[in-house]
Amino acid sequence: MIDKNTASFMRSLCMGEIEEEVVVPFPQLEEQDRETLRAVFTSLDSLLKPRAEEFRKWDRAGEMPASFVEEMKQVGLFGFVIPEEFGGMGFGATAYSRALQEIARYDASVAVAVGAHSSIGMRGLLLFGTDEQKRRWLPKLATGEMIAAFCLTEPGAGSDAASIKTRAVRQGDHWLLDGNKLWITNGGVASFFTVFAKTGRPEERGAMSAFVVTRDLPGVSVGPHEDKMGIRASSTTTVHFDSVKVPADHLLGEEGKGFKIAMKILNSGRTGLGGGSVGAMKKLIGLSTQQAKQRVQFDRPIADFSLIKQKIGHMVVDCYATEAVVNMVSGLIDQGFREYAVEAAISKVFASECLWRTADEALQIAGGNGYMCELPYERMVRDCRINRIFEGTNEILRLFIALNAMNDVGAQLKELAASLKGVFNDPIKGFGVLSEYALRRASLAAGLRRGKASFTRLHPSLEEHARIFEEATLELALATDRILRKFGKNIIGQQFPTRRLADVMIDLFALACVLSRVSTSLERGGPAVDKEVDILRVFAGQAKRRMQQNFARIEENDDDIIRSLAADALEQERFRWDNL
Repeated sequence: MIDKNTASFMRSLCMGEIEEEVVVPFPQLEEQDRETLRAVFTSLDSLLKPRAEEFRKWDRAGEMPASFVEEMKQVGLFGFVIPEEFGGMGFGATAYSRALQEIARYDASVAVAVGAHSSIGMRGLLLFGTDEQKRRWLPKLATGEMIAAFCLTEPGAGSDAASIKTRAVRQGDHWLLDGNKLWITNGGVASFFTVFAKTGRPEERGAMSAFVVTRDLPGVSVGPHEDKMGIRASSTTTVHFDSVKVPADHLLGEEGKGFKIAMKILNSGRTGLGGGSVGAMKKLIGLSTQQAKQRVQFDRPIADFSLIKQKIGHMVVDCYATEAVVNMVSGLIDQGFREYAVEAAISKVFASECLWRTADEALQIAGGNGYMCELPYERMVRDCRINRIFEGTNEILRLFIALNAMNDVGAQLKELAASLKGVFNDPIKGFGVLSEYALRRASLAAGLRRGKASFTRLHPSLEEHARIFEEATLELALATDRILRKFGKNIIGQQFPTRRLADVMIDLFALACVLSRVSTSLERGGPAVDKEVDILRVFAGQAKRRMQQNFARIEENDDDIIRSLAADALEQERFRWDNL
């Protein structure tokens, strides 16, 4: 029986164990949620479909009209995840992700405005707020009377969140808050800010706390709208706190636990970004297929050419796999699993990179037309580029993924226990705060047991593809063990092998999600299930080739040469070879 408080599919995988009960069968939306979503989609269609030309103009102007924000409020776009008792729709993670997917089909700036509010802006209140705090603010957040923003990033603190300078000092019945926050989505329209500030000694890293800060408090101000590459119509500003007296009852969660709160918020809200990515990919596939059929070259529609079909086929595979990953993570959350940080981080990396490839290929299929501003391709390319940066850069998240998983394995290797103790508490300059996890009893040193590295619940016809997963799982466990034995406490500085391990884990989780989704489709039947099997066949082959390459390059690689070339370029501050 799986313990939902401690089970983590990916953490177990690094020790050679496939906890298939976590991912099989594939999670499904409840019928009640489906009915509610159908009603929501009707409202979204009425609000957003007629505005294609307006979205283009707002992008060029870099501003979303206040009148449209009011319409968003009236339709209820800010109440998706807020419980019904407080006036919201009470969506779980899967229904919320699906709603964001639908919004993203129309416009990324609108999706980001809604996501910044629900995914992270007021998520801390949902997760850590007291009953009194929820009664005070959630009704206003549900109607959009208050729009929320998440204030963590600072001019000198991005991925290294523990180095923030904003401080809050307790003075009797209030906290005195001073500092500046940078690149705050919804900053210009928000009146509810989840703010993170240092509450320990000035010289301490970490020791931060979370606060609810409302815009009406004296000393709160925002800067001008930022001129961005993409999602230009969404509001992004600086937010300043100048000796703001924050009432003591605005403290969110426990004092000094702000770092864990921030990470929990980001992990919990990642299905919104994933859902938005899926929606944009589906939109791009629709545009590309129509374009390919309509555009004629050499007296034939370009859809007849194999290289165009290759692009569209890979876009379909990426979209299917991304939707499987995003829905799996949201399903884990809805089912009550507590340890999904690694899986959530994987979903963010995978979704953002699949969307980027899809947007690039869609523009390529459109050719010169795709480069012109009259059509949506170039805007969608600009809009989706931010996804690989915000809510944790993909580089940082890759290190987070691998180091979290290696934590358990390191604890199993007794000869390394002393040297590894404490290393994983601050894996990437404090970006990730690792919780205590129940230690698995299996020991890599004693050898892997194939019985724990096998799927037994998948449809029998998928045995060949399941074997690819099982063999890679064993290789992953051995590679993790080998890396830890080689580097010991110095693993934090070994980013190349760590990244390769993370890439294997990303492929494995995506493959597990696709296997589960296709297996469930085969069990239930349905339209075009044979095409789903074809998608699995392609994706499994792609993942296998990538994983084999990553495993091979963990020890035999050109890493030292690459580092040397980079060091030379950094010293020269230029490209050295100029033929003139």
